[in-house]
Amino acid sequence: MFKVVTWNVNSVAVRLNRLLSLLEREKPDFVLLQELKCIEEKFPFEAIKEAGYLSTAMGQKTYNGVAILSKEPPQEVTKGIDAFYQDPAARLIKARYGDTSIICCYVPNGQEVGSEKYRYKLAWLNGFKDLIRVELKTQKHLIIGGDFNIAPEDRDVHDPEAWKGKILCSSPERDMFFDLLNLGLTDTFRLHHQEKGLFSWWDYRALGFQKNQGLRIDFILASNSLAQKCIVSSIDKEERKGEKPSDHAPVIAQFSSPI
Repeated sequence: MFKVVTWNVNSVAVRLNRLLSLLEREKPDFVLLQELKCIEEKFPFEAIKEAGYLSTAMGQKTYNGVAILSKEPPQEVTKGIDAFYQDPAARLIKARYGDTSIICCYVPNGQEVGSEKYRYKLAWLNGFKDLIRVELKTQKHLIIGGDFNIAPEDRDVHDPEAWKGKILCSSPERDMFFDLLNLGLTDTFRLHHQEKGLFSWWDYRALGFQKNQGLRIDFILASNSLAQKCIVSSIDKEERKGEKPSDHAPVIAQFSSPI
């Protein structure tokens, strides 16, 4: 069996102790981190190594940044999405472990529907879709984890009417998400949870978490053959509690066969 965790840490420096506690508590095989908010030279490689994990990171000062933590070293690592979309931001890292490719992504937020950043988001997603299409053709198994900044369905939104047509919930964004699934991917969380009101992000403002006014925008997607072996999926809401939490909760998926 193997376990995958994806988590937008919203600053790995601020959340390092929480990350180390998560590694000890969950003992995952792979951890996919987003929003590191640090350059690679500042990434806590040694602290994570002492916890039993190797790190592959793509950093950026102040913003963005992605990393994959694993117990075993990858055979191949690719940083960035430039082969499919020219992007200076640190938003994607890919590592291969045997016949399985693992991608950690931090999809652009988009800011506001119709804005320049929104157009950037849709263009980035188009490039991402091209990348995934190639990966599914060339790799036996594929896992994608990350902050997609898309709530794909109304049941993934605390107030669908208030969010209707807005950023994270607009039809073009949602269409892009399902275009990805239609390439041959499965949202592993929905294999085990069909109900509404289950979220992975809550705004820091206006007691968003306490009122459960959130969105489900963090996902672990798996190629369909691998998804059949997903036996557990969950959102660790406890990690959103306590002192200095990230505004995102970790998403976890466990698979019955070894990678």
